[in-house]
Amino acid sequence: MYKLRGHHLFCLLGFRGMGYSKEYVENMTRLHQELRNNPKTLILLIEGPDQLCEKYPNSGDYHCQDNHIYEKDAAILTKLGLRIGETLCWEDIESRIQRYVEPSDIHIICKNCSWRQYGVCEEGIQEIVEGKGLREVE
Repeated sequence: MYKLRGHHLFCLLGFRGMGYSKEYVENMTRLHQELRNNPKTLILLIEGPDQLCEKYPNSGDYHCQDNHIYEKDAAILTKLGLRIGETLCWEDIESRIQRYVEPSDIHIICKNCSWRQYGVCEEGIQEIVEGKGLREVE
């Protein structure tokens, strides 16, 4: 079982092997591949820093505790009809994304995210909506 915060549910959709540091990318890649290969993997939704935040580099601002990150977590969980403390499998999260999310939602919910400029999150949502699942990361 993995412990994840709300906004990382969307970050996983747009993940293309880029990240804040080598260690962060390796950690995200492991989780991403696990969910892609085993969609029945359980996810516990938590408040605050999660297993991906653990590998955020210790250089500069630690944004994982910023209020706007908590607001983004809450907005994404609300959009998906989920709550902190719930446990569900990744394929159920993908199903909720298919039902409740449009690629254009990224422009509203993630408007301040530095990764939004790459357009990969919209692509990731579209692929989930089309039933393709998580994209393979090389």
